[in-house]
Amino acid sequence: MKKSIGLLLAIFFAGGVSAGDVASGKSKSGLCGTCHGADGNSAISINPKLAGQGEKYLLKQLEEFKSGVRKNDTMKAMTASLSQKDMQDIAAFYASQSIQHSAVPDKYIQSGKSLYNGGDSDRDIPACIACHGANGNGMPAAGFPALGGQHPEYAIAQLKAFRAGTRSNDKSSVMRNVVAKMSDEQIEAIAYYLVGLH
Repeated sequence: MKKSIGLLLAIFFAGGVSAGDVASGKSKSGLCGTCHGADGNSAISINPKLAGQGEKYLLKQLEEFKSGVRKNDTMKAMTASLSQKDMQDIAAFYASQSIQHSAVPDKYIQSGKSLYNGGDSDRDIPACIACHGANGNGMPAAGFPALGGQHPEYAIAQLKAFRAGTRSNDKSSVMRNVVAKMSDEQIEAIAYYLVGLH
């Protein structure tokens, strides 16, 4: 029985991992670099950094932009002509890059760290660390995204989109359920804490 459970867990966490080619992905990512940076470190704060993000997570986002499950007119247009192999290769390339971190503003260090590591029991908000890891590296095999180093402006926009239900591509509504309980101040504290998390 234990072997069966272990096998099922291994299949679950390994499932969907792409066989992307990093070198090929680099050559296919030229247009992506316009908004996300040549190495995935976007200089535009409303566009996400892709460097170091889990390959499985990146592939899922590309597939869902293409299918329309995740709504974004720009990204739908950008993915329209990409094949499955193109998306696998691009995901592999950006996953192989290193994200650039920034300093956390002093005013967010304590509140952001407390919420990230311990959640808020009064509001029934779980700790972010449970799914996104102690260093903000996510859980790549499970498809949970890396958050460390992300632009605060982008993180705030996405958290508020989950809270409003305008972003709904989170498995089992996990993020929507968590962020529904968060105040604007908590969203801001987490977002600014993430820039230096590593």
